[in-house]
Amino acid sequence: MKNCPECGNIILGRIDKKFCSDMCRNNYNNKLKAVDVNYVRNINNILKKNRRILEEICPDEKNKTTKATLQKKGFDFGFYTNIRKTQAGSVYYFVYDFGYLGLDNDFFLVVKDNRSKE
Repeated sequence: MKNCPECGNIILGRIDKKFCSDMCRNNYNNKLKAVDVNYVRNINNILKKNRRILEEICPDEKNKTTKATLQKKGFDFGFYTNIRKTQAGSVYYFVYDFGYLGLDNDFFLVVKDNRSKE
């Protein structure tokens, strides 16, 4: 007799059965995936927060702000979705459809990417 790895009950039925019920199988597998799911969820939450902050600062096509303003709102500079370099060599960091470019004296230019969304 084998015991269920989730609840410890005796497993009845087929010899190759690993869990006593669908509920135990689901609970067991959900626990295995929980660490990965939480990691991704936490990163997505940071990205969504960063995007909301940029959207708030840039209601139109572009706007300037300071690093202090972004930090005060909780912006995390370590999380962005992509980088775009201009022909002039400037580097924009994008969070989905909003980008920011570091300027002199801790100022930032925030822009909205209006390319068509597919």
